[in-house]
This record gives sequence, structure tokens and C-alpha cells, in this order.
Amino acid sequence: MDITYSPVTELNLLKDLQDRIGYENFAEGFGLTEYGDLSGLVAGWSDDPEFTGRLIPFAQATGGGSFYALWKIDDRADLATLPVVVFGDEGGQHVVARDLRELFQLLGFDTEISVDWDSAYFYRDEDEPHTDGRDEYVAWLDEHFGLAVATDPDAVLAVAQEELGKRFADWAGPFLP
Repeated sequence: MDITYSPVTELNLLKDLQDRIGYENFAEGFGLTEYGDLSGLVAGWSDDPEFTGRLIPFAQATGGGSFYALWKIDDRADLATLPVVVFGDEGGQHVVARDLRELFQLLGFDTEISVDWDSAYFYRDEDEPHTDGRDEYVAWLDEHFGLAVATDPDAVLAVAQEELGKRFADWAGPFLP
């Protein structure tokens, strides 16, 4: 396992998978990026250290430039248990998962997340073929975490939003245009 990518075991395992089967090849639009690279936040959102100091970008969420970040809601040691937020390339920022493992279940749905000012959601046309590495990803998810793909991503998003959405919006609001 490549422990040089990040201090998060779950992300290091995913990086190994991505290195083996390819960027954007196991979840449409998704790819791990440089862990902790704040350039997207500073360029499009805020450069306030109180804002950037509580977010850890780690992945492209869409081919258009949306990205995922861990939100340091508190000072817990296990970064994999932090909420995951998405920042849309055309605006909008939302909590999408209560932790990395929930995000991993969402990724198995194998479609880009849609992000707008009011919401984030997944839509998949059942006639669309899955990415080439999706089956390997599903097996990886089960092997490493004993998890299955989210069959109802809207329900996962709804739980994360219900539990953490307002808190994130209240925290992020003063930093955003």
C-alpha cells in the first residue's frame, strides 16, 4: 500500500486501486488528486486560512472541475471519519457523505455527482454502460470494507444532509461569496 499519498489508510488503499486500474476508470468523473491541494479552494472559493485550514481536498468529483474535500468538523484523529463535502465547478457546496466509506459506496453507483447551488445528486441512466473498472471497484469495496454499492444514493445524501448540511452551511457561509 502506498502510504505516501495521504495519512488516511482508506485513501491510500483507493490510490493503489486507482494506480492499478486508472484515473476515472472505476467511477465516472472521479479521480484522486494531490491530497490537500488547496489551489481549487483558493482560486474559486476563499483563501481565508480559517476556511482552508478546515478542508482537505483529495479528489476530482466531475470531469468539469467539481471536487471532494474532507471537512475537519472537529479535531478527531481518524480523518476517514470526517464528513465529505463537494464543491461544484459552477457553484454550490454540500455535504455528500458522513465519512469516506459512505462516499466510497456512492462512487460505486458509477456516475458523476451533479452539483448546483441548491443541491447535489446522482443520476444514472440504466442504459449507460458502467466504467471498465467498476466491477473491480465493487469487489475492492467489499474486500477492504465489507461494503456494497449504495443502491439509493439519494438516501445516503439525504442522511448526510439531514445530519450535517445546516452545520456545514452555517460554518462555510461567512467565507463564501
